[in-house]
Amino acid sequence: MSLKSMSNNNATELNFIGKGTVLEGNLKTESSIRIDGIIKGSIICKNTITLGENGRIDGDIEAINAIVGGRIKGKITVSEKLVLEARSSLIGELKAKKLIIDEGAVFDGTADMGIATGIESKPAISKTENTVNT
Repeated sequence: MSLKSMSNNNATELNFIGKGTVLEGNLKTESSIRIDGIIKGSIICKNTITLGENGRIDGDIEAINAIVGGRIKGKITVSEKLVLEARSSLIGELKAKKLIIDEGAVFDGTADMGIATGIESKPAISKTENTVNT
């Protein structure tokens, strides 16, 4: 199902995968998506992915933003903000620019917040060479 809302003549779609739905395969979307069902495969979302409390993803995820309330087993790469809500579970690898983990969330894996996310990062302290003339 897809809902459209018009804003300044730009169409924005929100896709839904409902509870009780199982999708096996890869999913790619230009718009935001909410998942309350089960996906077994990779997801590429060019906007925000929201995984509901009953949702489950077994596979790799790429998105701009992600809000996780359900369970993920795999690698998640988020170019902006990843939120792991209180009842969520992430087993695998995460890469994000910003990370919020609510109390009660379960995370078992590795985290990378930097260059590997594809985001250009600059060092906090720049090193310069000092030359002394004698």
